[in-house]
Amino acid sequence: MSLEPVTKFDQHVKTTLFESLLESEKISVKNLAVQHQFSYQELKLFIEKTIDLRMWGESSAKQLWQKFSLQKQNVKGRDHKKQVFQLFNTHYESLKDNSFSFRQKPELSSEYKITKQELRKEGNQQEVFGMCAVQSEKTSCCNLRTIDAVKNCGFGCSYCSIQTMYGDETVVFDENLQVKLDGIQLDKNKLYHIGTGQASDSLMWGNQHGVLDSMLGFAKKWPNALLEFKTKSKNIKYLLKEQRPKNIVCSWSVNPQDIIENEEHLTASFADRVKAARACADHGIKVGFHLHPMIYYRDWQEGYQHVIQTLVDQFKPEEVLFVSFGSLTFSKPVIKKIRQYNIQSKMLQMPMVSNPEGKQTYPFEVKKQMFKFAYDQFQCWHDKVYFFLCMEEKRLWQTTFGWEYANNEMFEQDLVTKAFAKINQ
Repeated sequence: MSLEPVTKFDQHVKTTLFESLLESEKISVKNLAVQHQFSYQELKLFIEKTIDLRMWGESSAKQLWQKFSLQKQNVKGRDHKKQVFQLFNTHYESLKDNSFSFRQKPELSSEYKITKQELRKEGNQQEVFGMCAVQSEKTSCCNLRTIDAVKNCGFGCSYCSIQTMYGDETVVFDENLQVKLDGIQLDKNKLYHIGTGQASDSLMWGNQHGVLDSMLGFAKKWPNALLEFKTKSKNIKYLLKEQRPKNIVCSWSVNPQDIIENEEHLTASFADRVKAARACADHGIKVGFHLHPMIYYRDWQEGYQHVIQTLVDQFKPEEVLFVSFGSLTFSKPVIKKIRQYNIQSKMLQMPMVSNPEGKQTYPFEVKKQMFKFAYDQFQCWHDKVYFFLCMEEKRLWQTTFGWEYANNEMFEQDLVTKAFAKINQ
């Protein structure tokens, strides 16, 4: 015996993002789903697209359904629902290109503004040293090692994957960090690249709980390890207090200011990031830049051209260890998390395909266009600065640089060898 439409809806909705809808959206979605007897899959996708359309600032799902329903008013029954869905889905997909622009900084909800503000220090038995969480043999990977001194980030980048790595909104400093760092044993005859910005921003916390003291002590102990502090902050004062080990590098993720204002909430402006990097370079600290994630939107060429020209004008090649390019890549949990935020965002308004790891990312031709454009803009730094792609297919190295590594071990070795050669000049 088949269930009544309302009962069927109540059962189906439990495993969807229905609770992330606004109250007015819940009413309209339920009315449409019951009236037209949406299947579970139809309901799930309609809810997700309702959220997306709101995030993108487009016409609401209810408005679009009414519009397309009128166009098909002479079609009855299941065929009516089927044809309206076809029009709705076609329109939705047509919005996922680079025609959108970032017009103004969005208002953040009060809930979003206060996320991840509770800081605490706790002891645990978890390892802090390991391989990069997204390390893979399916893409060209530098085999980065990581030290996770702090877990969770205080910034609010709408596309961030860190948001799915931890169970709550608390930022945790490892009480046993120094002991754990003392227990790390490296091969003194091998060069290492170790990142500190994979589980949290490396510099936004400064030296709270002595975290930078411990990390800089580690760098002094292991001069064969390139220790990278990757950040979107301007918080570099502590590093400038005295001379620092020459085997550290401070790197900045950079994007056009429009993207920073709309998607990288609570982070430093592009101008402030450049100013902080300039101060580090003036203090003798090598710097790096990550154009990652590069975002495909209406004015992307103009935006990235300004970013790159600013870097070229402000820094000498000998001050810069590396520049990387990378794109948006989303796992299913990250996509779900983005839809649960009550914010405006264009991050899911993009054409998506599956990469070799089964994650959603830009199509090959989009990446090819963006990476080649960016690399060409750095023409005067070619052969003077090390360039690489972060977690991208090998064939993109060919279309960007004209060559590729045979394996990840060669990539790793080349990066650290060239970095230390510049450090020791």
